[in-house]
Amino acid sequence: MRLIRLLKNDLAREAGDWVEEGLISESQAELICDRYGVDYQQARSRSFGYQVLVGLGYLFIGLAIITLLGANWDEIPRALRMWGLIALTVTTQGIALRQYLAGDRSAGVGLFLLGNLFFGASIILIAQIYHLGEHMPDGVFWWALGCLPFALLTKNPWLALQANILALIWFFLEVNYGFYPALLPLFILSSVYVLSRGRQSIVLLLVVLASTGFWVEYSLAAFWREADQFFLFDLQAENLAVAVALFVLLFAFSHWLSRQRSPVAKDYAAVISIWCLRFALLLMLVLSFAEPWEGLLDAHWNHPFSMWFAIALLGGLALLPASRAGRLLSCTLLLVVFALLLLAVTISGNDEHAIYFQVAANFALVGSGIWLIVRGIHGGISHYFFLGVAAILVTALLRYIDLIGDYMGGALVFTLFAVLLLGAARYWKKHQSGEGTP
Repeated sequence: MRLIRLLKNDLAREAGDWVEEGLISESQAELICDRYGVDYQQARSRSFGYQVLVGLGYLFIGLAIITLLGANWDEIPRALRMWGLIALTVTTQGIALRQYLAGDRSAGVGLFLLGNLFFGASIILIAQIYHLGEHMPDGVFWWALGCLPFALLTKNPWLALQANILALIWFFLEVNYGFYPALLPLFILSSVYVLSRGRQSIVLLLVVLASTGFWVEYSLAAFWREADQFFLFDLQAENLAVAVALFVLLFAFSHWLSRQRSPVAKDYAAVISIWCLRFALLLMLVLSFAEPWEGLLDAHWNHPFSMWFAIALLGGLALLPASRAGRLLSCTLLLVVFALLLLAVTISGNDEHAIYFQVAANFALVGSGIWLIVRGIHGGISHYFFLGVAAILVTALLRYIDLIGDYMGGALVFTLFAVLLLGAARYWKKHQSGEGTP
């Protein structure tokens, strides 16, 4: 049932059809929708597609005006250009504020997005008028910062998403120019505030998680850089180890969120858990080949103390929500296995040992697939079941590519996976028949 939470608007429309067919009453439909944290009346009156079309309409209005100004830019006097841009931005934001305070929040948010677009165009064009382009990322930063107050005022995820995406663009521009984007956490924390106080937004949640990961990893890369190295986003082997610890922390946090009463928190927990699981399977798929292990074994690992400190800090933070969610044992076991594997890689330093790590990664991948299949059957979670089946099938395909000239090895691999899948099917049948018996 957790994935149904991600389709709440569809559920509201389906409940409306049930009301029209006389299967349930309108009060029952409202109770069903309330169970999943969606407003039945609002979802029925305005659909997501309507909001998308209105937003795109405002976007193209802004692009049309900016294009028209650009076509006649040289013919407009300098003072008129500057004050006209300022008046256009202020007027649009003023109308947006009036609409929002009058109760038409959708129109107000759309106009705020349009006004923010005018604000960015004003920064770029005024900088062009007065030749203020010494450090181009500054313009993007002020654009993102100018969008932030409206996002905080309205607690609207679309406005927060606009500010956060602009902040990410500024982040990568700063990195490319060799500077450290220290103020990115300001936008991340603002988006977290909107997520906790405003309407649900899965897209904003994923952008916040990605922004946090980029900022942490770049901060460590900047800390680990050599004295004569240019200030670029130069990832090292230590960054991969910290990324794994970050995902363990996120996974533990998702279990804590799933225990909260808020339906929105449960939705966020499901999304975080799913993406952590996908990251783990993708990482194991990459590590099922020998070349990545050879690269890790040949890596210099020049910053072991700070790397282990960061991992210990993230691991300790992961144990707090894990203990409150009743997942302390599993989280501790996951961290211990990860620490032992990382310790073995850093101590070995011999790329000839890559084959042993590759075999272990393949067994872990197959074991994870089996665990997902069993978990999907027991919990009734189809996503887990099909993800486990996909993990086993992809592993079989990859190993077949490795053993393309060895027919006997390929046959043995396929036989093994056939036994696993048929065993899973038999277990599913037995489990289903057991549920049906009194």
